[in-house]
Amino acid sequence: MAVVDGILGGVFDPPHLGHVALARVGVRELGLDRLLVLVVADPGHKRATVPAEIRLELTRLAFADFPESAVELDRHPRTVDSLEERRLDDAVFMVGADELADFESWKEPGRVLELARLGVAMRPGTTRDELEAVRRRLSAPDRVVAFEMEPVAISSSDVRARVARCEPIDDLVPHRVAEEISRLGLYATSE
Repeated sequence: MAVVDGILGGVFDPPHLGHVALARVGVRELGLDRLLVLVVADPGHKRATVPAEIRLELTRLAFADFPESAVELDRHPRTVDSLEERRLDDAVFMVGADELADFESWKEPGRVLELARLGVAMRPGTTRDELEAVRRRLSAPDRVVAFEMEPVAISSSDVRARVARCEPIDDLVPHRVAEEISRLGLYATSE
């Protein structure tokens, strides 16, 4: 029987409970055997506020309770390049429904779908009709699979803003991540 790999990629600046929830639900709903969490070293679409090695360590701490996971630094700013290098047999790249709306603007979206299926977490703000409209325009719509997820209203920018205001973040990030952010004095100045 083939092993099904899940991939969750991001800047993780910092990783938060929304990322962890997406991974947990995706692993369960998509029947994933393993989870590869990729920390994008140099994202092409946004600026990271702390170095990649620190974000990698924070992400390792965030996913420490996932026995089936591996956390790696990804030197490719584009998904297709990362998938080309890894060549996994049966992979599902997890994204939020809001990200699927922009999927056609990704580098080589058709090739991404050849290399991995997309596991789309349905969340408020994106309807099934919108998902279906995007799927119909894709070269391989059958490679896009949706799963339901309770909304987790957290963003990395919210975490950074709270830290800059000296407010607690224990309800936004895993405990070990909060401790490391405090220990290292990360995000203490506003962006």
